[in-house]
Amino acid sequence: MWRASRKSGAKVDQHKRLIVIQVGAVVGLALLLFTKPFLVEGSNGHEFVEVLGIGLVAICFLGRLWSILYVGGRKNSELITAGPFSMTQNPLYFFSTIGAAGVGLMFGSVTVAAVLALTSYLVFRATARKEAKFLLGAFGADYSAYVERTPRFWPNPLLYRDQAEHQFSTRVLRRTFVDGLYFLALLPLIELAEYLHLNGQLPVFLTLY
Repeated sequence: MWRASRKSGAKVDQHKRLIVIQVGAVVGLALLLFTKPFLVEGSNGHEFVEVLGIGLVAICFLGRLWSILYVGGRKNSELITAGPFSMTQNPLYFFSTIGAAGVGLMFGSVTVAAVLALTSYLVFRATARKEAKFLLGAFGADYSAYVERTPRFWPNPLLYRDQAEHQFSTRVLRRTFVDGLYFLALLPLIELAEYLHLNGQLPVFLTLY
């Protein structure tokens, strides 16, 4: 584990990224209120896709917590290369993308899942590139060596390695836990929208596959 050099450049503004994601999520959910999945509610196909989506959201929730146990509040001050960070440079972004796909599947639509996952992937990839420039300036050759052996996004489980001890921030862990609840809270909202559609209390303008 290495600490950042004082000569490193400016840190990436995460606030702007969060605003883009939050606005996109609100717009996406508003649009979904007036659409319905091709698979009929209660059918075997719909239930299978929905359960698969719940599973992906659970993986996202647990994966983000696991990642935070390693990085804590030290993401820009230390180079973390153990645990999930030994398999991918950006485990938090990877698990969040998995969660985005899961939300789409909970709705019962493969199309929505693909769009949400792709959008998340593109946003996180752009952010990761900016962060990489900062980390290269902060950690130099150590970061270059880490990048050469570790995939930027898609994990390689064969590279997994751990360390004997590590510290984490309970404050950051708590915040990540609360953020993860937003993914889980979408399930009852989706179920409510489906109920309103079936009872004709919410208009449907588009059917999504």
